[in-house]
Amino acid sequence: MVAAAGSNNMLGAYLRDRRERLDAVALGFSGNRRRTPGLRREELAQRAIISPTWYILLEQGRGGAPSADVLDRIANGLMLTEVEREHLFMLGLGRPPEVRYRAVEGVTPRLQRLLDAFEISPAIIKTATWDVVAWNRAAALILTDYGALPVAERNILKLIFGRPEIRSAQLDWDRMARFVVAAFRADAARAGASAEIGQLVGELSAASPEFAAMWSDNDVRNHGEGTKRLDHAILGPIELEYSGFSVDGRPDLGLIVYNPAGPDDAERLRSLLR
Repeated sequence: MVAAAGSNNMLGAYLRDRRERLDAVALGFSGNRRRTPGLRREELAQRAIISPTWYILLEQGRGGAPSADVLDRIANGLMLTEVEREHLFMLGLGRPPEVRYRAVEGVTPRLQRLLDAFEISPAIIKTATWDVVAWNRAAALILTDYGALPVAERNILKLIFGRPEIRSAQLDWDRMARFVVAAFRADAARAGASAEIGQLVGELSAASPEFAAMWSDNDVRNHGEGTKRLDHAILGPIELEYSGFSVDGRPDLGLIVYNPAGPDDAERLRSLLR
């Protein structure tokens, strides 16, 4: 009971702090006769579409355990960031919220500068549905010139199963394709995007019997790290070691960096990228 009361008090303190940071006037409420900063409790309850009495008890640490739906409404009313929303759920329910997938159109300038810092190492940012949303110059020259493709075609699975020139450049296409399909399945499920991939899977299955067969195997893999062997149009056979990294706070985004596997590979990459 003591632990529960302590948790309720921490939740109440967090709610009060976030509420008092909001600008009432900017959110359409009157600025007259306000003794404390931020929204009133009743105003926050109105934004969250919940009972004012219930919210007041919750903030006072007397409301009991809230439901996930109530916490979602409060998070929206408070305009919490994803990190703040997760913290709210940890205080209120002792667990993070369910993952919610959101489509991605691009990346921050900071992430793009990170990619560009890998001068001789191709690097890309992909979504949970394996759309490539950012890349560096090395990736464009060694892997694929993503900028020359329509946005809808910048999908790794579409490239692997739909473009003969991409397939012919892979020195071990079958192994690589099976790995990609299994990692794609795991990424989509982890990011809560299982529903979003339905159209893509249907399109790929209709166009490629090989994809359909690999998808029906139901294999899952972590992307992790490994080796990619390419027959590059200019450099010839080249070997790259790749490592996959998650983007903090964004389970739907992944960074993949490809490093030359040996000194000879590195030198030939430098010569092309000069």
